[in-house]
Amino acid sequence: MLQILSLLTLALVGTAVVWVGSTRLEDAAANLAGAYGVPSVVHGAVIAAVGSSTPELVSVLLAATRGEFELGVGAIVGSAVFNLLVIPGIAVVIGDGIETNRDLVYKESLFYMLAVATLLLTFSLAVIYYPVEPANGLISGDVTRGLALVPIVLYVLYVFTQYLDASESETLADEGVDLVRSWVVFLVGLVLIVVGVEALVRAAVGLGDAFGTPAFLWGMTIVAAGSSLPDAFVSIAASQSGRPTVSIANVLGSNTFDLLVAIPAGVVVAGSLQITFDHVVPMMAFLVVATVVFFTISRTKMYLSRREGWLLLVLYGGFVTWLVAESVGLTRLLPT
Repeated sequence: MLQILSLLTLALVGTAVVWVGSTRLEDAAANLAGAYGVPSVVHGAVIAAVGSSTPELVSVLLAATRGEFELGVGAIVGSAVFNLLVIPGIAVVIGDGIETNRDLVYKESLFYMLAVATLLLTFSLAVIYYPVEPANGLISGDVTRGLALVPIVLYVLYVFTQYLDASESETLADEGVDLVRSWVVFLVGLVLIVVGVEALVRAAVGLGDAFGTPAFLWGMTIVAAGSSLPDAFVSIAASQSGRPTVSIANVLGSNTFDLLVAIPAGVVVAGSLQITFDHVVPMMAFLVVATVVFFTISRTKMYLSRREGWLLLVLYGGFVTWLVAESVGLTRLLPT
């Protein structure tokens, strides 16, 4: 029990450090976006999204170097579900609703759906062309650097479309921003995020050993929730300050970056990493469900109502309940 309490304390401390570092990083990213005259949708979908997704990227890199790649994948999937269901849900419940628009629904949302499909395709190709000798009857494959380039190329296309939007924008640059100070604060925030995520990964691995459950289950909860706090902070703050476009664009842009860049980055660093398809499919299936629900309610009347916000939060509660049931052995959708 003492060991579990110490691991949970480590996770809380890591979350706090991630929060502080992410706050610094996000403030600097906002200043840099203003200094370079970046429009709001591009700011939310690229600058704020990449900045707030740094914890997820670090979690994958650290997990990959520890030989716990599936923990990193679990953290990304759990973070994506958290971003889609909890962040808009809370922003709507504590506010008066969020208006969406066709750019967000038909460009950002659809591109994000494409990102989910592309990552699942990459894992499928790994199992088909680079199979690994089955362990405990589980289907596994190696994700190689060549396969990792598939989602990365798609993200390059995504950034290119955002660049075209930015080049057509008439947003004026803020000449009063201190660029040097902003970049220094950005880097300091990044260092704090690395330290905090290291604590979260250690806690997830330790809890997995203590409970005798796969570490990726804890990655989908402890690491995912802790690393998603920056996204929550950026999106909810943007919504409360009357910038709902940045709020929703940050959620979708963060998830797109996580799926297309963060996971492949771990593969590129390690050379090749093994993935268990039996674990990936149920995780990705719930992410698909969450994506479809989010797209549907954001499209209806181009508005997220408070009732729809509660629906998102209840769905996330079901997701956490499922993971708890998996951890204590009540369900076995994720075979061990």
